[in-house]
Amino acid sequence: MELYPLKVFLTVANEKSFSRAAEKLLRTQPAVSLAIQKLESDLQERLMDRSGKDLILTDAGRIVLDFARRFENLEDELENALAELRDNSAGRLIVGANESTTLYLLEHIEHYRRLYPKVKVQVRRSLSSKIPSQLIDGDLELGLISYDPEDDRLVTRVIFTDHLAFVVSPQHRFAGREEVSITELGMETFIAHNVLSPYRNVVLREFQRHKVALNMDVEMPTVETIRKLVQRNEGVAFLPRMCVQQEVAQGVLREVNVAELHVERKIRLAYPAKRALSHAARAFLELVKGA
Repeated sequence: MELYPLKVFLTVANEKSFSRAAEKLLRTQPAVSLAIQKLESDLQERLMDRSGKDLILTDAGRIVLDFARRFENLEDELENALAELRDNSAGRLIVGANESTTLYLLEHIEHYRRLYPKVKVQVRRSLSSKIPSQLIDGDLELGLISYDPEDDRLVTRVIFTDHLAFVVSPQHRFAGREEVSITELGMETFIAHNVLSPYRNVVLREFQRHKVALNMDVEMPTVETIRKLVQRNEGVAFLPRMCVQQEVAQGVLREVNVAELHVERKIRLAYPAKRALSHAARAFLELVKGA
């Protein structure tokens, strides 16, 4: 089996269109169709259902898609390894992180770029829950997560300890307080993040344990939008301290301790246990460990 039809198949599956795949591959649509037919003939399996309006992968097609993505990742690793062989300070670094942990990377990336200016750095925003599988599949070399994935296929190192901060507007009734009790929060409107996380569950359990209502009447898709609503005194929120550090320092948000709720967030750098890291990834790992 040749690799080129696999690449064509991967492009068609990603684009969900023969015509768009042909444009992306700079090929004619008949040439793309012929490559798919050859792949199906080689594998003796039908990979795509073309009978309906939408292109749908068969069960065999989904299996082949998974392996085609792995081949693509291996090709990228090969190119990266050869680039490093030609120039020990070159190559590419791909790190996965969610919205909040991306902030932690900024200072390290700045330092890393000064040391290795030829390395192409790519930070991919991803759901924290998906990063372990992306590392195992080879989509990422390194990943930042705020929980222990408990997977023997991954190595994780705690590189930073953060905490959940209860933040309010300077105009809020709690703004002048250093500490409040969880029982005082039952009447508050909480601006919540609509991405589920282990820390959200910790907060929910504590409110339930103290028999206090947690009114999450507003849910937002990003930390930035939550910050802005809290600044406008539209509600209060629990956010990672690293995400509000600057706003608290500037006085546009106030952090107030909740006596019964101290939740640490351990930021972990994760990478595959059995796959050799590239020079670029090893250098970044050493830099972070040293910091």
